[in-house]
Amino acid sequence: MQIHEFSRKAVALGLGATPGTSSLDAAFESLKGYNWGADAKALEPIEDAVIAVLGDAAARKALEARLAAVLDADVSRDAKDFVCRMLRKVGTAGSVAALARLLPDKELSHMARYALERIQDPAAGSALRDAIPKVSGELKAGVAGSLGARRDAAAVPSLIQLLGDGDAAIVAAAATALGEIATLEATSALTTVGKKAPAAARPAVLDGTLRAAEQLALSGKKAEARAVYQACTGDDMPEQVRLAAKRGLSE
Repeated sequence: MQIHEFSRKAVALGLGATPGTSSLDAAFESLKGYNWGADAKALEPIEDAVIAVLGDAAARKALEARLAAVLDADVSRDAKDFVCRMLRKVGTAGSVAALARLLPDKELSHMARYALERIQDPAAGSALRDAIPKVSGELKAGVAGSLGARRDAAAVPSLIQLLGDGDAAIVAAAATALGEIATLEATSALTTVGKKAPAAARPAVLDGTLRAAEQLALSGKKAEARAVYQACTGDDMPEQVRLAAKRGLSE
């Protein structure tokens, strides 16, 4: 579909300069009390609008603002869940603040992260980094995972600190994230921590180390990757780790 066709559809959905009453207005009204299990057809105009505005910057901004406002409104948890799914597709820096406010929410943190992972603007990464000291337990582990999904190199120092956390799940999540980011700083920290990580987290730390070596090799840092693989071939390493490292060295 051409951009001008997107624009015509956006106007028809009520996203033009003079939106008036539209099916989109009705959908947002239905969204206020929406709960999973209800007739999802009532929300289809919102899903259609998300697709329609991708070729129209002004219409996209208008829809994003309307969606983000729902996150601060007194609506159902399921309504906010739905909005996060939509913002994953249409969100920009304009919705980061509203999503960030959900990160400490046990019920909605996952969906907020789901959206922030996809938003390319650096503000999304900054919001996730800022959340690390504000959350705990599984929420902190989740934030670490999202930073890894974004391969956010700016998060490496904070993630390295999490390798010393007393919660094995947080250590494991940080190690996995560092393995995805795979800067030299991240890889060095994983190699150092691997031998002294808590027993419950050690498999994830070693997996993260091997993942980092793989990423280094793929990015052309062959010598650095070989050094990491070599460090994983010692007799103190689990057999599966030694075998994976030897495979890495042979490639």
